[in-house]
Amino acid sequence: MSPKTQERLLYLISPIGLIALWQLLLMAGIGDRRFIPAPSDIGWRYWEMLRSGELETNAAVTLWRVFAGFVIGSVPGIAVGLLMAMFRPVRIFFDPLIATLFPIPKIALMPLLLLAFGFGDASKIALVVIAVFFPVVVNTYVGAANIDRIYWDVAKNYGASQSVIFRRIVFFGALPMIFAELRIALAVSFIVLVAAEFVATKTGIGYLIWNSWELLQVDVMFVGIVTVGVLGLVATVILQEIERKVIPWKTE
Repeated sequence: MSPKTQERLLYLISPIGLIALWQLLLMAGIGDRRFIPAPSDIGWRYWEMLRSGELETNAAVTLWRVFAGFVIGSVPGIAVGLLMAMFRPVRIFFDPLIATLFPIPKIALMPLLLLAFGFGDASKIALVVIAVFFPVVVNTYVGAANIDRIYWDVAKNYGASQSVIFRRIVFFGALPMIFAELRIALAVSFIVLVAAEFVATKTGIGYLIWNSWELLQVDVMFVGIVTVGVLGLVATVILQEIERKVIPWKTE
């Protein structure tokens, strides 16, 4: 068994162990299955919702909103963060904006986004974009600003242009911090989107969770919660695999 395969198996031990403990405690009579369904009950409901297509439809909608908002928010966030590290005027320009807007709870902007973009996908994607942009900017800047000054000095002494410094030193030097923040931003994307789907849409996993709570369908509610966790896990694993390919000097 290769080391990578061992790592992936080890990665699955904690969630599988948690599920097994959950099932055993309920089978032993600890807890009320009317309010905390057993994993077997949730699994059966999961299968029924997969057969009906209801779960796939809502999951696809949520994934599309997360993916679109994550990409639209992270790409300019990375660019701005790198430019802030390279050019002092850019940093002076963006610093007060970030300091003012970053602390605002992003879900509090949902009413304004609904007024601006309506109840369709655009308002939810815009919320994810805002939630992703600011942490990506800050952490990208920190990663680039903490690059050892000797690399900057050597490049300048050899007459490297600003574009070469940007591509060869700043970007690659900040990549480890960028990927670390992208993983956090991905989790934030799911958090703010599911919260927005509670009240501002009729589709998506967030709507599924909230609607099942209103109807006291606790097993369906848990199906939605588990689905969010599974989607987050799969998305994170994919991002980690991309990181392995892009910066092998850090991950191997």
